[in-house]
Amino acid sequence: MDDVAEKVANFQAITGLEDSDLCTEILSAHNWDLELAISNFTSSSTENYRSATVTASEATTSTIPEEVEIGLVVGGPHGPPPGLAWKIITLPFSIISGSLGLISGAVGFGVWAASGVLSYGLSMIGLNSVRNGESSARLVSVSAAVSEAMDFVASFERDFGNIRPNFVAEGFMDALQRSRNEYKLLFVYLHSPDHQDTPVFCERTLCNEDLVAFITENFVAWGGSIRASEGFKMSNSLKASRFPFCAVVMAATNQRIALLQQVEGPKSPEELLTVLQRVIEESAPVLVTARVEAEERRNNMRLREEQDAAYRAALEADQARERQRKEEQERLEREGAEAESKRKEEEEARERAALEAAEREAALAKMRQEKLLALGTEPEKGPDVTQVLVRFPTGERKDRRFHCTTTIQSLYDYVDSLGCLEVDNYSLVSNFPRTVYGAEKLSLSLKDAGLHPQASLFIELTS
Repeated sequence: MDDVAEKVANFQAITGLEDSDLCTEILSAHNWDLELAISNFTSSSTENYRSATVTASEATTSTIPEEVEIGLVVGGPHGPPPGLAWKIITLPFSIISGSLGLISGAVGFGVWAASGVLSYGLSMIGLNSVRNGESSARLVSVSAAVSEAMDFVASFERDFGNIRPNFVAEGFMDALQRSRNEYKLLFVYLHSPDHQDTPVFCERTLCNEDLVAFITENFVAWGGSIRASEGFKMSNSLKASRFPFCAVVMAATNQRIALLQQVEGPKSPEELLTVLQRVIEESAPVLVTARVEAEERRNNMRLREEQDAAYRAALEADQARERQRKEEQERLEREGAEAESKRKEEEEARERAALEAAEREAALAKMRQEKLLALGTEPEKGPDVTQVLVRFPTGERKDRRFHCTTTIQSLYDYVDSLGCLEVDNYSLVSNFPRTVYGAEKLSLSLKDAGLHPQASLFIELTS
């Protein structure tokens, strides 16, 4: 049961029919195939459209009834502006999706679009014919709604000249979005090529320079032919009952539009201009409010962006300071560790040097002790005893008695045992005559060396 109600609701939204019983009968006749029913309805309704939709012809300018649906975003918190009647129009989903190029509202139009794509593909491989220097297919792929809009603009300009409303060459929903973005109302013109009043209305009214200038300045203009899919569906949605047909709409919510004014039947430029001026005046508070609110949103967004940027900048500065602090701390720790390591190395080096010095000193002390013991006791004076005096570089003098048979080596051992020299390389030298008692004389006895019974020697340092 829910599926049946949903299909009826979708069929009503797409076709614009309000009689739910009639929609139910049509769907039932098509075995509840929604797409087939829509296809047959849209393809068969074009010829008898006016007879099926005309409900009243007495009013040339229709003022929308006062029974309006409240709660529009465009109307603000206090509803629509004073003096202007609003009506909510729910757009068929085929109009909405058609502006995005997703689906076509009618099977015939879908076949036309497919043939256009095929024709373009054939032209790319050279199989499509070219007549009068023009390709039979567009070289740029566009959506069905845009293609219809482009065809309408080209056809209107060809029939009525360049002085015309600046109809946008895009789908209805895109035009509606453009009007929202530019804070303007959307002027809609539905073109009925077969209507007897259409040529005169287009030439004398729509192409009037003053009216064209006013529409261009104050509206976004969109036009469509009721022979085309989107124009036909919009005529159903707007309940167009007499042509020529113009309307002024603006965006509402949930893919809906607010119908502000519709003008049906032939009008002079002055009459249409008066109606449009009144709509602009009465809708001005809504447009101003929308512009102000949008400006406030932009300002708030800009303020948030600036606050976010300031926060990010402060955060980055804090992070940079934290990184700098950590780097400084790491540097100090690294330098401290290096200093500590260097201190330990120096301390270890000093300890090693002290230990080595102590070892050397111990070795020297041991060596001196061994040499002192090797000398034996100092002999008493006697004819076989030699008195030896040794003068050190510091001026210090040491003397000792040795047996005359003692070798020169014993004199060196004696000097070494005293520990008065800090060097190992030295020689014992006599002055008169100058004689150096070097390595070649170490084995000579004191007597044989001519140092008995007494000798005076001094120490000469050698490199």
